Amino acid sequence: MQVAEQLAAAVPAPAVRQPAPLARVPRVGERAVEVGLFVSALATVLTTFGILATLAVETVGFFQEVTLAELLLDTQWTPLFADKHFGIWPLVAGTMLTSGVAIGFAMPFGLLAAIYLSEFASKRSRRILKPALELLAGVPSIVFGYFALVVLTPILQQFIPRLAGFNALSAGLVIGLMIVPTIASLSEDALRAVPTGLREGAYGLGASKLATIFQVVLPSASGGVMASIILALSRAVGETMVVAIAAGQQARLTFDPRVPIETMTAYIVQVSMGDTPTGTIEYRTIFVVGSVLFLITFAMNIVGYRLTRNRGWQ
Repeated sequence: MQVAEQLAAAVPAPAVRQPAPLARVPRVGERAVEVGLFVSALATVLTTFGILATLAVETVGFFQEVTLAELLLDTQWTPLFADKHFGIWPLVAGTMLTSGVAIGFAMPFGLLAAIYLSEFASKRSRRILKPALELLAGVPSIVFGYFALVVLTPILQQFIPRLAGFNALSAGLVIGLMIVPTIASLSEDALRAVPTGLREGAYGLGASKLATIFQVVLPSASGGVMASIILALSRAVGETMVVAIAAGQQARLTFDPRVPIETMTAYIVQVSMGDTPTGTIEYRTIFVVGSVLFLITFAMNIVGYRLTRNRGWQ
């Protein structure tokens, strides 16, 4: 034992290599990227505040001549006529009517497409069908508007009596076609994010594939699905060119989709053509309508954001 200890003491210990000092990496490029990102974010925030400030200033000017009671309690909207009325509800009703038709058309088709892509389609089919479906969202809205006016409305007039040339039905159906990719894509992402263990557990209990989809997977992804529907609905509410071309420009308080109506966005387009003098009460109405539209879409986006943050399967 003593001999072994002596031999060990005689053998020199291996030298411990010290780590080489890290080379100083120049951070000039990183700092430039950070500054660029900060400036981009700041520009976005300032632009948003600029828009809100413009809406607020012109809206305050409007309410110096028109009371809030006239805006909320009157049922006629005729600010461009000699007999002026400023009831916002005909424009709100027209917007909700076209949006309701759109979401009623898009929701079942979008959900069925999402279920097929998530649960039934092969990887090859999904790689082809999903980009093709999302390509529909790239078609300009003015093309959809003339499609509704020139193609869809004459077809519907053959089956629906007393359908006017300008109507909320064809405009709403085409808007629904436009928002199908939004519902399908976001809902498909939510369905695919459901843990596989939930599906396997349902199969282990003897559930069929359809029962698993509609009783396990779809309820588990309900937060994401509802968020996609609300975001698509906010897109439908803010759509401009389709309703401006195909829905008409008659502000009326009705829920009959066969007659011409006017939405909030279509009214903004009508007054923004350049015939209304700046600073008049008629000019300021577009900012009041824009403020109401902003509040509606902002509330929808808040609800959609909260639903994406609170999905049932997380």
